Amino acid sequence: MTAIAYEKVKASLVASPKTWLITGVAGFIGSNLLEELLLLNQKVVGLDNFATGFQHNLDEVQGLVSAEQWQGFTFIEGDIRELADCEQACAGVDYVLHQAALGSVPRSIANPIATNETNISGFLNMLVAARDANVLSFTYAASSSTYGDHPALPKVEDAIGKPLSPYAVTKYVNELYADVFASTYGFKTIGLRYFNIFGKRQAPDGAYAAVIPKWTAAMIAGDKVFINGDGDTSRDFNFIENAVQANILAAMASEEAKNQVYNVAVGGRTTLNTLFTALKDNLAMNGVSYRQAPVYRDFRAGDVRHSQADISKIKNALGYEPQFEIVAGIKKAMPWYVSFLQNRLALDKLC
Repeated sequence: MTAIAYEKVKASLVASPKTWLITGVAGFIGSNLLEELLLLNQKVVGLDNFATGFQHNLDEVQGLVSAEQWQGFTFIEGDIRELADCEQACAGVDYVLHQAALGSVPRSIANPIATNETNISGFLNMLVAARDANVLSFTYAASSSTYGDHPALPKVEDAIGKPLSPYAVTKYVNELYADVFASTYGFKTIGLRYFNIFGKRQAPDGAYAAVIPKWTAAMIAGDKVFINGDGDTSRDFNFIENAVQANILAAMASEEAKNQVYNVAVGGRTTLNTLFTALKDNLAMNGVSYRQAPVYRDFRAGDVRHSQADISKIKNALGYEPQFEIVAGIKKAMPWYVSFLQNRLALDKLC
């Protein structure tokens, strides 16, 4: 399957390079966006405060692009909670890809104030700075958590329920602010409701790590894998390269496609039990044997039981065509996980 619209957009960018701002550039999604844009010979400004991003993500991108392409990258260590930092970052920029946020439902439950300050106050700062800088487009990371307790599957953009966590509240408020900026100031944006994105440079550490890198790290280390609930909880797992495609298509979208939110996913549904088996099998293909059974424990507060996206809207409006189903994504990502995690284990032993 070929993403024809995406190939056309990439060709146009190579022919006529632009200047991009990526907030949260040292994070998982931000660094993958940086890699793709630099490979397309774009100029990129990156903003990050390293709250959840890492210098080693930027270092890895530097090793994957040419020296000339890396010269097109300008890094600003700053914080979206500071309007002046946002204004500095937006100056002279054509397109904004706003990824900076404090993610994780459990983190938001543990510290709702910090989540609110970054995800709402920081988002508002970015909207104001981008509007005042007259950028051509503003694309932001929304979230599937916005669907809350709405029971229908698959999830359709115009049918949401009540939020189930402080994080979900912040992401819904982002969409409300974006809509108000369109009606009040004529500043139209696009929100991308991400569904469980995974891939290289996704941090496996800490209490708030996403399930795929966290389980993979545990398996490589020979530790127990914990499943919250009975394992029948399901998610629409989406490989990072699909999300990169969605961001770049959204940034280049027509005016008619703006002031909208779009699901970013593959439109499938995978249970945690199935995911466990897929990770174990792919590790075996990469020389890592894991023989332990998973350990089941209580369901986690604030979690949605099932999630699956309807992606017809983004396909029709932006030409999005996901290139990787979950199995293909895991297969492509696993060598990176194995290399990164085995190197880290080796370093830990030396220390």
